[in-house]
Amino acid sequence: MSVDSQTVRKIALLARIAVTDDEVPGLVEQLNGILGWVEQLGEVDTTGVEPMASVMPGNLRWRADEVTDGGIQEKVLANAPDAASGFFAVPKVIE
Repeated sequence: MSVDSQTVRKIALLARIAVTDDEVPGLVEQLNGILGWVEQLGEVDTTGVEPMASVMPGNLRWRADEVTDGGIQEKVLANAPDAASGFFAVPKVIE
């Protein structure tokens, strides 16, 4: 796959990047180089290689998925300018 100057201009337009006519040939060359490297990756034999999400092995800690109110209602409302019945009190905005 290769990129031509018209494709570079369209990509720049879609990405909203200002590209001058003098910059287009250089971008064509750079993008074609990148696509060449991607094509080289397709030639690598990956049989027997397990897919992975990260290069670092890691296990997530599991916890019970329980819905709670957090038990810190007083701490949350401590900085509220006005609280009523355990909720933030705000002025009425209906006109």
